[in-house]
Amino acid sequence: MDKAARFPRRARLLKPAEFKAVFEGGARIHERGLTAVSVANNLAHARLGLAISKKALPLSVDRNRLKRKIRDTFRLNHRNLPAVDLVILAKPGSRTLTAPQMRQCLERLWTRIAASSVTASSPAPSSSSAPIRS
Repeated sequence: MDKAARFPRRARLLKPAEFKAVFEGGARIHERGLTAVSVANNLAHARLGLAISKKALPLSVDRNRLKRKIRDTFRLNHRNLPAVDLVILAKPGSRTLTAPQMRQCLERLWTRIAASSVTASSPAPSSSSAPIRS
């Protein structure tokens, strides 16, 4: 497998505080069946978090299939994305989408995120993001 096409731990949102920061200050982008909430981060890469509820997809096989598709398309498109933290939410309408429709929907979502400016929802500057000169 190409190392550039992996989905490493550093590319994921893992802690509840990271999810909370995205939900509180993030910009929302709606696509058929999905919603992306994004906020700029101080890293050099995008990170992904998933929030797929039982209300949106009652069957675990459907939730897991959707999560696999989202992770896979993110893995292939993360180099085109700005340095943002993303949380993808499923809407109840996502249940009716076929696999090709879902892939197309995700591709449009990544394109819209890459094209959008998230400067309005940028995080507070931290002391670690500024270069240190001596």
